[in-house]
Amino acid sequence: MKTIVFLGAGRITSALIAGLRLANYDHPIVVHDRHPEKLRALKRQHRVEAESNLARAVERAELLIIAVRPDCVSGLLKEIAAKPVKRKIIAISLAAGIPLSKLQSALNKTVRWARAMPSPVCRSGQGLTALAFSRGISAAKQKEVRELFLSVGAVVEIPEKQFDAFTVTFSSSHGYHALATLTAAAEALGLDHKIAGIAAAHALADGIAAWRRSSSSLQELLQEAVTPGGIAGTVIESLESAGYRKIIAAGLRAGAKRARRNAARFR
Repeated sequence: MKTIVFLGAGRITSALIAGLRLANYDHPIVVHDRHPEKLRALKRQHRVEAESNLARAVERAELLIIAVRPDCVSGLLKEIAAKPVKRKIIAISLAAGIPLSKLQSALNKTVRWARAMPSPVCRSGQGLTALAFSRGISAAKQKEVRELFLSVGAVVEIPEKQFDAFTVTFSSSHGYHALATLTAAAEALGLDHKIAGIAAAHALADGIAAWRRSSSSLQELLQEAVTPGGIAGTVIESLESAGYRKIIAAGLRAGAKRARRNAARFR
């Protein structure tokens, strides 16, 4: 059976494994991390195999998922390179900002690379993952990687040059932050906390769900929801005049800059 090995036992590893278990993924899952308490927690929660020795973990991998912080990737790959991988495996980097060219140069050519950017929402099986592949990965191996992430949600394949823009746009943090902000503002107007949350969730989640099901454009749905001179129109006009669009654009630019900095720091 295909063995998937995660290097790193952090939040995204936990979310991916939870989603895989939810999808009844039955291949062996091995996790390596320097922190024994993290390994014990994942083993207890998700029935994974814990491996504290990096070399032994890599040796078992047929799919090797690099799930450490971007500033830790270079050091981790140097450790792996000290005992070169002699057989062909696919390594999948979840590190934001670090391009395939740099990853490929860090290990020998028996290792072929893909980049994946999965959402923590994959924990529920409703995630979204972007994929990009290096040259030399067969169609069969690409399908294997694609099917792994399809187990935990939708998959989009995009040019690697678009990865930073995708990363700063798709995060579920946007929705959580908007929901928390809208809920708090409604409470400040006098709504009960529970009702404020229900109202805010409807405004965001149900509106977006309706757009996904509809054949109408986003602009058409917005026009339907906003009556000129009405309350919704007044709210939207106030948001626009306060610089709402500029604030969102500035946030995405800051995130993209951070991703480029991750790439520049990779040595």
